Amino acid sequence: MIEFVNLIINKDLHEYRNTQYFTEVLFLYLRYSRFLDDDYALDGNSFYEYFVSLLDRLNPFFWVILCDGKFSGFVFLDNLIGDKNHIHTAEITTCFLKEYWGDYTKYCAKLFLNFCFRKLKINKLKAQIYPQNFRTKAILRYCGFQKEAFLKNETLKNGQMQDIEIYSIFNQER
Repeated sequence: MIEFVNLIINKDLHEYRNTQYFTEVLFLYLRYSRFLDDDYALDGNSFYEYFVSLLDRLNPFFWVILCDGKFSGFVFLDNLIGDKNHIHTAEITTCFLKEYWGDYTKYCAKLFLNFCFRKLKINKLKAQIYPQNFRTKAILRYCGFQKEAFLKNETLKNGQMQDIEIYSIFNQER
């Protein structure tokens, strides 16, 4: 059974939920940060400070993915466009432990998209990826995302100019 469990860290309200997964999420994020962040992400902070701040900022749109009660990865929504009553557009980011790559990843992606479109009523989801991230591109295409843009020299990664590709999918139920 697959579950999406909110990981909540809200420093202002002193609200912390499902923090038993914090360490696993932190180490998975750190392991694959080369696919998730550019050279500007830390902005002078330690990785730990950056990560806690990220979780705080993303609240309540960060989920731990559990497979039969075991940690398998995480997914979050960022750069939301809309208002408190309706999210029009959101950017999706996900990461899985290597042993869960493949069919499980595709199945989770379909479940989460369904959750976003049906429960959250999001109109459009988009993903920004580095062009060399072929695994993520394959999953996005499998789920129905289409390449929407290619941004040349969009950011800096490992001291080099880095292109970004944007993929998107629309809610067909609207």
